[in-house]
Amino acid sequence: MNLAHGEMTNKVEVSDESAELYEHFRFVVDKGQGTLRIDKYLITKIENASRNRIQNAANAGNILVNDKVIKPNYKIKPNDVISIILAYPPRDTEIYPENIPVQILYEDEEILVVNKEAGMVVHPAHGNFTGTLQNALLYHLQNAAGEQDLERKPFLVHRIDKDTSGILLVAKNELAQSKLARQFFDHSIDRKYIALVWGNLKDDEGTIAGYIGRDVRDRLVMRIYENENQGRSAITHYKVLERFGYVTLVECVLETGRTHQIRAHFRHIGHPLFNDEKYGGDEILKGTTFTKYKQFVQNCFKLLPRQALHAKSLGFIHPKTKEYMFFDSDYPDDLKAVIEKWRNYSVHKTLEE
Repeated sequence: MNLAHGEMTNKVEVSDESAELYEHFRFVVDKGQGTLRIDKYLITKIENASRNRIQNAANAGNILVNDKVIKPNYKIKPNDVISIILAYPPRDTEIYPENIPVQILYEDEEILVVNKEAGMVVHPAHGNFTGTLQNALLYHLQNAAGEQDLERKPFLVHRIDKDTSGILLVAKNELAQSKLARQFFDHSIDRKYIALVWGNLKDDEGTIAGYIGRDVRDRLVMRIYENENQGRSAITHYKVLERFGYVTLVECVLETGRTHQIRAHFRHIGHPLFNDEKYGGDEILKGTTFTKYKQFVQNCFKLLPRQALHAKSLGFIHPKTKEYMFFDSDYPDDLKAVIEKWRNYSVHKTLEE
C-alpha cells in the first residue's frame, strides 16, 4: 500500500519511504483522450480512489491542472498535466477501538494533537494489529460521540516511529485530512525534533542532505545515497543545543519527512542516535575504556531503552479556521533523565581534567 508520495506520468509508482502519509500522482492526458470530468478520469487511474476521495482532494485545492487549482467538475483535455495529492489511503486492515490511555494536547471538530509515548505504534500494520495510537483514538472518538455516531474515526496525516516520542497531528474528517496533507507536501509544516547523538559534532549547526532509500542489505533500515535513482531527497537541518563531550544534544528541523530520516542522516555523518539499535547507536561508540564509564553508559541505556529522539514541536495552519497553530511538548522523563546524567558526567569529567 502506498503511504507516501510518488510522481508518475500515466503510470503508478508506489513507495512507503515517507513518514508523511499522502500520495502524489502526476498524469499527462493522452492526445486522443475525449472530454471527461476529472474525477471520473482519476478514478480510473488511481487504485482505491473513490469519488469522495477525489472530490475531497479537489475541495482542498489538491488537484492542479497545468499548475492551476481546479474544481471537481473540470473536464480534462488532451495534453493536460494533472497533479493530485491524496491524503492517507484507506487501509486493508480493520481497525477496532481499544481503551488505551493517550495524551491529547488539543482537540476540536477538525483535528486532534497528540503527545505520543515511546513504544506505541501509530497505526496497525504487519506485526502490530492492536494497541496502536489509531486504535486508542478510535475508542476516544466513538466514546466521545456516543452510540449515535460510530462512524467517527481518526485520519492520519503523518507518523513517527514506534520508539520515538512526541507530537502527532491527526485529522477528524477527510476534508481536514486532505488540507493538512497538502501542507506536508508543500513542506510548510514546522517540525522540531530533539535528539541525543553519539560524538562531539564539529559544527554548531549544519544541514544533512542526500537521497534516502532502503538498505539493500537490510530492508528494515534506511540509508543515504548520492544517486537520486536510489532514493528520495531528504534534508535535515540541525543545531547543537548542548555538548557533553562523548554525546551531543541537537535540535533538528525537518525540511522533508522520510521514514527514519533523522536516524539515517546522523548515522550517515558518523553520529548515530544514542541507543538506536537499528542504526548502531546501542553500542559504546565514544568515550574511555574504563569499566566505570562503560557501566555509566549501560545505566543510561537502561534508563532510555530506545533511540534518543523526541518530536518536540509542531506548527501548521488549521484546516478550517486558517489560523496558525503551534504545539510544544516537554522532554519525556526517560530522555530528560539521560540528558541530566550526561550533563552531570560532563561537568565532573571537566573538573577531573
